Amino acid sequence: MATFGDFPNSNANNMSGTPNDQGSWERKVLEDLAFAALNEQRKNRRWGYVFKGLMFVYLMAVLMLMIPSDELPIYDEEHTALVEINGVIAADAEANADTIVTGIRDAFDSPNAQGLILRLNTPGGSPVQAGIINDELQRLQQSRPDFPVYAVIQDVCASGGYYIAVAAKEIYADKASIVGSIGVRMDSFGFTETIEKLGIERRSLTAGENKAFLDPFLPMRDQDIKHAHNMLDNIHQQFIDVVKAGRGDRLADDPRLFTGLFWSGEQALPLGLIDGLANSSTVARDIIGAEDIIDYTPRPNYLDRFAGKLGATISETLFQSSSMSVR
Repeated sequence: MATFGDFPNSNANNMSGTPNDQGSWERKVLEDLAFAALNEQRKNRRWGYVFKGLMFVYLMAVLMLMIPSDELPIYDEEHTALVEINGVIAADAEANADTIVTGIRDAFDSPNAQGLILRLNTPGGSPVQAGIINDELQRLQQSRPDFPVYAVIQDVCASGGYYIAVAAKEIYADKASIVGSIGVRMDSFGFTETIEKLGIERRSLTAGENKAFLDPFLPMRDQDIKHAHNMLDNIHQQFIDVVKAGRGDRLADDPRLFTGLFWSGEQALPLGLIDGLANSSTVARDIIGAEDIIDYTPRPNYLDRFAGKLGATISETLFQSSSMSVR
């Protein structure tokens, strides 16, 4: 009688064992193929886990490198401290007063920093944020008069940026830098004719005669324009006073200085808006006397920002899910 794995009996009259032997052989082949496929799937899953694990470790390492340390490192060598002011100056921008002031204070607290360079590349922004930085610079320089502060302008330092720069001991720029724009502006749009053409009726209920002050959907009133100009003139005069206090007798007697105009660095020099043409490296090496520059600018915590965006996304998703469930 044939056993499992033997060839079928050649005796044609012995038909009882042939079908079973053939079925056993086919089942064996199918089982081997099935086990081979399962083993291959297990290997693929294991390699998938390995690659996913390595990717997770890599991403965590990148995130850890992007997290700024809360503790200020101690620099043993004498150096020049640097704080950068880039972009629009605003409370919700990277160039905000809290961030900039933190970097400036850290520089003043460093025992081996020989001076501070404020490197500016900004079109200006909030007069409040610029004023806070200017005030803190003046306070810190009074508390440590032996620690010089220099402003170095890159491409542009206008309006609120120059408001900050005048708090420095001296200001330097490139010959092609844009400097000035000592003025104040307030922008808006008017849509009164547009809504009339579209047949839209403006409905605004207010308590207070001037609560709809400069409403873009209502015609401008002479009293609103007058009040806005008075307010802008007041802030402009504050700006002028700060510039005069910071620059003093170095300012030229030129009626254009406070009209909102701006000049190249080469033109700004004889006007007294800057003290020389130089870059950060030159100021650190030749004026402060400490060629090594250490950046004290606080950097954004990208992990916190990522976590905040992730939390906001999750909250929004949950809210949408709950809203959909009650419909």
